[in-house]
Amino acid sequence: MEKQRIVFIDYIRVIACFLVMLVHASENFYAADSSGLAGNMSMLANEANRFWVAFYDGTVARTCVPLFIIVSAFLLVPMKPGQTMGEFYKKRFLRILPPMFIFMLIYCFLPLAWGAMTWEQSLSDLKKIPFNFPSMAGHLWFMYPLISLYLIIPVVSPWLEKSSAKEELTFIGLFVLSTFIPWLHRFVSEELWGECFWNGFTALWYCSGYLGYLVLAHYIRYHLGWERKKKLLIGWSSFIVGAIFTGWSFYLKGTPGQLISTPDLEWSWQFCTPNVLLATFGLFLVFSCIERKEAPAIVTSLSKMSFGMYLMHLLFLAPIASWIIGGDVVSPAIPVWAAIPAIAVLTFLCCAVTTKILSFIPGSKWVIGC
Repeated sequence: MEKQRIVFIDYIRVIACFLVMLVHASENFYAADSSGLAGNMSMLANEANRFWVAFYDGTVARTCVPLFIIVSAFLLVPMKPGQTMGEFYKKRFLRILPPMFIFMLIYCFLPLAWGAMTWEQSLSDLKKIPFNFPSMAGHLWFMYPLISLYLIIPVVSPWLEKSSAKEELTFIGLFVLSTFIPWLHRFVSEELWGECFWNGFTALWYCSGYLGYLVLAHYIRYHLGWERKKKLLIGWSSFIVGAIFTGWSFYLKGTPGQLISTPDLEWSWQFCTPNVLLATFGLFLVFSCIERKEAPAIVTSLSKMSFGMYLMHLLFLAPIASWIIGGDVVSPAIPVWAAIPAIAVLTFLCCAVTTKILSFIPGSKWVIGC
């Protein structure tokens, strides 16, 4: 018998999955090459692209990754009573690792079918698999922080079971402080709080990164007792402020017609920056106010398929973007304001249909995770 689902979590999974695709759809309009994904260098063709990329990728969609992190932590921390580290690892990693490696192989070889890569590149990517994601599957970077969180959950879970709200807030405060490190690196010093060429770990290293989102998720679930009205007010306010800053930060640096370093253009788009944290916290609070006892069947189904859809989406997004853009990011088949969400929506639909079809095949969980 299936355990009772948390309705608002299903909604978050579906929306976050779509937002990932919206991010990658947007990248086609500031990538400096024909890959369709932002590399080390970026180029904005005109003012329209500058505004709509900042809006869709920054203001609307930048919370996608931390939302997934919070959802995982919300559901998994603390561990079930009596569950051992080995049992936890076996259950979690059997769910994510086989599909991850299968899709790594797919991204190594399937693009050969339409001439998107050479055999030399395919074999080079294959050799890279034990150490990192293939070149055509940049989105799989997310799997490694997720693996890291799974590894640390059995370590931090006992503390979270016993910690008070005040103790968790102390850790969250240190995490919030750590989210300023990317800004301090950029505007103050490249080496901060103990960093030097022989030490890459700052004083806040163990209070930083996605572990902070994990503790935040636990705090929200077990200690945040705000009433619904307060959650909605603070949630929407936090999201709007954080999201507007995120979009503005890109717009500020994105001078059309100039080749610019992508890290400079995305200077405040890292997922552990104060603005993204604020927007993510706010949006999660808003979703947590959903009071439905049961989600529509389509939402539940899409939520279950979201992992598989995430894994495969670049296989669909690239040709769909190429078709809509037609090689001209200045004048695509439809205006840029419509082209970006159209690419994301069509990709989402293709992934949903494909994942649903695959789900009927015996053993499909080893490929799509559901």
